[in-house]
Amino acid sequence: MATLQYILDRIESKKNDYRRYDFTQTENDVLKTFFDLSQEFDTMEDFYILCVAIPKVFFNFEARLYFMESKHNCLILVSRTEETSSQLHTPPPGDISPKEHPYYTAHNSLVLTIYGKKSLIDQLPFKTKDSVIGLLEVYPVVNLSGHQELFFVKYANRIGFNIHNRFLAERNVEHLKFIRSLVADIEHNIIVPNMIYKLFLRRLKGKIAKNLEIEKDLAKFSSGEPRNGNGIEHLLDELIDVNKGLAEEFENMEKHYQNMSLFLETLLRRSHFEQGRLTLRTKLCNMKKDVVQPQLERYAEQFEDMGISIDDRFSGIPDEEIISVVDVGLIAQVYANLFSNALKYAEEIIADTGKKYVAYGREVIKDFFGTGRDGVKYNVFSTGPHISPEERGKIFEEEYRGTNTLNRPGTGHGLSFIKHAVEIHGGVVGYEPTQYGNNFYFILPK
Repeated sequence: MATLQYILDRIESKKNDYRRYDFTQTENDVLKTFFDLSQEFDTMEDFYILCVAIPKVFFNFEARLYFMESKHNCLILVSRTEETSSQLHTPPPGDISPKEHPYYTAHNSLVLTIYGKKSLIDQLPFKTKDSVIGLLEVYPVVNLSGHQELFFVKYANRIGFNIHNRFLAERNVEHLKFIRSLVADIEHNIIVPNMIYKLFLRRLKGKIAKNLEIEKDLAKFSSGEPRNGNGIEHLLDELIDVNKGLAEEFENMEKHYQNMSLFLETLLRRSHFEQGRLTLRTKLCNMKKDVVQPQLERYAEQFEDMGISIDDRFSGIPDEEIISVVDVGLIAQVYANLFSNALKYAEEIIADTGKKYVAYGREVIKDFFGTGRDGVKYNVFSTGPHISPEERGKIFEEEYRGTNTLNRPGTGHGLSFIKHAVEIHGGVVGYEPTQYGNNFYFILPK
């Protein structure tokens, strides 16, 4: 943290700098206009236009602005004043590239390199060399004075600092949105399902109480005191039954613990918080055994209680299948969300003898992602009325809930999480109405 004296010294130094710059009234108006309007325009696209429009208005210079593109870490054209053959989102021509000092091209352009804040350069969503984040080209100009060149250098510097601050602000907003989304994921996939531990503990408490009764009866039996029941054989049968129940509850708790541990490890991954987005940890896995089956077992009892049968005769997911491109924790949560939705929304189909059921499956779609790049489509089907055509394009949006679900519990977050988790795997999600109900699916590269 800077001291008061340091800041006072910097102000004095900057005051002397501006005396030395001796900017004209027009040049000072440019900087003030840029400062005022940069706070007025919120979107990055509008700000890019502002950067090139100011030289046009004040000096009648055309201008082009190139900026770093995060996906490929390269400079692209993001704004221009002149309608020319130069296409937006294309790289600069061969004679324009970052250089330490302003320079002129053969086409009478002045090119200025735009720098970011060196101390915060690693927080930008792209990699830079020598803190370069963009280029400003103004034209037509020929041999401006040193004073004029200095002014445009200072103008380019202000563009760089402002853009850098905007990116940091956008990153902070996205980071907060991600944390909010992650909190919803934790509530949806961990906190609410974890309440089932209360049921397990209540059952366990009942089994322990029964064992204590048997213990008392055995003590009476061994001491020759009067006792209820039909002898040692009856006590043994009761003990066997109680121990069987204890073993079942232990198995239930162990499976639930393993599932919660997987979800906790996945959602609370340190890299998510550092990068402000979901990050992948892919590994080889048996898709049916490691991903689908644990989630199906997790909901099996609830499906049974709701009268929903599970039909996996046509699952098409062989036990030996190995998938090497999935983050087990994230895709497990995809299935958990799909099964959870099926549990809440599955309804009877009168035309099919009034049955309610859920089915899951898999199929290979040849060349889905392009020639020679097959896709694997994973389906989760449940019986019930179709989603209306007007709503089908919105169901994967954050917090969107269909009109037929508003009287049922839910947050509208489950499907948006599915979309996000699948897309960072390079896949796509979708919905399709079928003869007896609704099929939600996701397609991953094979």
